[in-house]
Amino acid sequence: MGLLSLRLPPGGDLCGALEELVAERQIAAAWVVSAIGSLDRLCLRPAGATEALLLPGPWELLSLQGSLGPDGVHLHLSAADARGHCRGGHLLAGNPIRTTAEIALLLPAGVSFSRRLDPTTGYRELGFEAPA
Repeated sequence: MGLLSLRLPPGGDLCGALEELVAERQIAAAWVVSAIGSLDRLCLRPAGATEALLLPGPWELLSLQGSLGPDGVHLHLSAADARGHCRGGHLLAGNPIRTTAEIALLLPAGVSFSRRLDPTTGYRELGFEAPA
């Protein structure tokens, strides 16, 4: 196991920056273990929804959980607005980082993630290979 700690600077898209990181560093598998920061706006898909919810900011990023791999990322977040009200859901593109995003990734040695369409759910679901 390895741990990768990083800071994403202002202006970049949270989801896009993590996808780029996976590609640039050729990360085969990672879990988000910690994430805090701030966002200019929030773009997510709430539970059971089919359309994106777009909310103006600023937002405090309270948590980010999920998996990252070469076939894509699957991330859920929770964030609080200026009044302390929280929203959460499936992270989509369109979440510009306001001041920072401080993230820690757990990199399991010898594990690789993949995403394949599951006909039961209609989504590309997580699959993985690990040493025997």
